[in-house]
Amino acid sequence: MASSLTRRGFLGAGVAAAGTVALAGCASSPIGAGLVGSQLNPDQLIFWNLFGGGDGSRMQTMEAGYAKAHGGNSSLQATVFAWGNPYYSKLTIATVGNKPPDVAVAHLTRAKPLYDGNVLEPITDADLASVGLSAGSFNPKSWAAQKTDGNNIAIPLDTHPLVMFYNEDVIKKAGLLDSDGKLKDLTGLDTFEAALAAISKVTGGTAITVGNVSENATPWRVFTTFYHQINGVTPFISDNGSKLTVDEDAFMKVTERIQTWVKNGWLNKGLDYAGAQTQMFTGKAGFYLEGEWEITTAQSVKGLKFGMVPIPNIYDKPAAQADSHTFVLPRKDRSPEQRKQAMGFIKSMLDQSFTWAQGGHVPAYLPTLDSKKYEQLEPQADYASAAKYAVYDDPAWYGGSGSTFENTVGAQLGLVQQLAASPAQALSAIKDQLAVYLNTPSPL
Repeated sequence: MASSLTRRGFLGAGVAAAGTVALAGCASSPIGAGLVGSQLNPDQLIFWNLFGGGDGSRMQTMEAGYAKAHGGNSSLQATVFAWGNPYYSKLTIATVGNKPPDVAVAHLTRAKPLYDGNVLEPITDADLASVGLSAGSFNPKSWAAQKTDGNNIAIPLDTHPLVMFYNEDVIKKAGLLDSDGKLKDLTGLDTFEAALAAISKVTGGTAITVGNVSENATPWRVFTTFYHQINGVTPFISDNGSKLTVDEDAFMKVTERIQTWVKNGWLNKGLDYAGAQTQMFTGKAGFYLEGEWEITTAQSVKGLKFGMVPIPNIYDKPAAQADSHTFVLPRKDRSPEQRKQAMGFIKSMLDQSFTWAQGGHVPAYLPTLDSKKYEQLEPQADYASAAKYAVYDDPAWYGGSGSTFENTVGAQLGLVQQLAASPAQALSAIKDQLAVYLNTPSPL
């Protein structure tokens, strides 16, 4: 089938590239060789991703598993690009230029605008069946979230929710561990705030930390988690990012509560990403809110005893901001054999989901998620239920993980936590700063 990128897709590539280096610096894994996006070996599969650190190491282990089963390193060329907008710009431009990889990683929240711009191909039921997969192979929440216009656009590898880390020594002194040595149930605002007060007495100050200095993503994740715990709230933005539909009463309720915690001395006023976790790791705070991927950092701290749980439901219903790493098929000419090869690679990665789960992410592939082996993996299994009520960012051409939306709104929420802006001032600034994006038709 001939590749057919629309003019909208071409324009989208130009906009995505604006303000970024088109050919972003990258680092290739040991597997594969040759020019980026070009195959020296027609049987070689080209795979792009954006994983660094512990995720990058685990992905390379999984890539090696695939290569071992398919004739060695020459069977796979795997390349890593800079995280965020540079990666998605590169993927879009390469697809427009008819030089995309065979398989790529995309955050679920970034896959939707790529699909709308005709950068991605739908994944059919026949594609899934060719490697023994079906909709029933995946966590229902992440599978439903990737559905777009009735089509499958991505295959989820995981769910990565916001979670709550806790320092066991501090929590024990505060009387918050149960008979099994686990954190007590803290459902309900009064119960949660009583816990913060008890922890504050132990630490002599801070009870819970959230990074908010030079860090926009975490304030957004924390806010939208609590926002979606309130019954009846509307999406923050809707109609693919063309309307601001935030529930202003709920916005004020959550942000005013966050400021109350700061004024009480329970929540830090200003800490950067590393500082927020260091406070909890060193016993100067009891709780720390962040993505579960920081499990690797916590495990590297000598002598630290810690646990991890879903964010407590302090309002009406459980919710946790999340995204999913997914596999996508960039639009390109493919033979039936090449299509099955791509699906075979994805299936190989899913089969190795336990390796991925060790880095903290909740497996989306049910044979791994429901396995006895994963059930015994701690503390990962202790917060896995958060994937059942994951809240994904609202679709928008300027939205998703690491996006303009996240940076714009998160910056104002960070100022709220720093007591540098009132909730009303923050909401007004958000409205003003989002106006240009709300009023700009999607370029994709």
